[in-house]
Amino acid sequence: MSPVKTTRQQLEAYFEELLKPAEFDDYGPNGLQVEGAEEIGRVAFAVSATAESIADAIRREADALVVHHGLFWDFHGAKPITGPFARRIRPLLKNDINLFAYHLPLDAHPFVGNNAVLCKELGVQDLSPFGEFKGSEIGQGGALPEPLSADALRQELSRILDHTVILASPDESALVNSVGVITGGANNEWARAQAAGFDAYVTGEISEHNWHEAREAGMHFYAGGHNATERFGVQALMQQTQSYFQLDCFYIPSPNPA
Repeated sequence: MSPVKTTRQQLEAYFEELLKPAEFDDYGPNGLQVEGAEEIGRVAFAVSATAESIADAIRREADALVVHHGLFWDFHGAKPITGPFARRIRPLLKNDINLFAYHLPLDAHPFVGNNAVLCKELGVQDLSPFGEFKGSEIGQGGALPEPLSADALRQELSRILDHTVILASPDESALVNSVGVITGGANNEWARAQAAGFDAYVTGEISEHNWHEAREAGMHFYAGGHNATERFGVQALMQQTQSYFQLDCFYIPSPNPA
């Protein structure tokens, strides 16, 4: 039996329909960032398009690599293809690998998004969106299945994420009933979670001033690692893609303590 394959256009159309990237005003282009082979039979998924994840995709003979963090960002501007950047681009072109990247669409999606899936891992109920960014609500939040102390929630998050979780809390013994989640580098959005009525906020990163400000405002702020909190979306998208196309799909871990 010959392996199942699809085309680049069909895979891109599927992602466009599912994730609706045109609805987001993002930090860079979503969708196909590097064009490769027309026919796709094996697809790699990773959090970020790093030299290591690209090399692993090549080694395992992927026809496409799908990531949350792509190669092109508005804040980089036009940049020459030299140095480390060239060492990411060149292997993709040389090996005819398609690179797809979906940033905010893969944060915000209500089923395969980073925020929704992490909420489900925590058992959060009655999910609702919050955290408006340029016209789109990115976060997801809701009620915990049962109240937990702030410290117990930290321990549960650490278990789920397999990562150290920093907790800024006015009282680590206080009970937490609800939580809002915006994964990754959304450390300044904790006040949006509080305004939406959540007791706690989960993201990937925390700055020095966030630690003080959240505690003083009575908010429980959890930082579980940018990479660690953003594995969930690409893994859920991989499962969805595999189920829909019956393609050979695999996940490439991108270990990163940040």
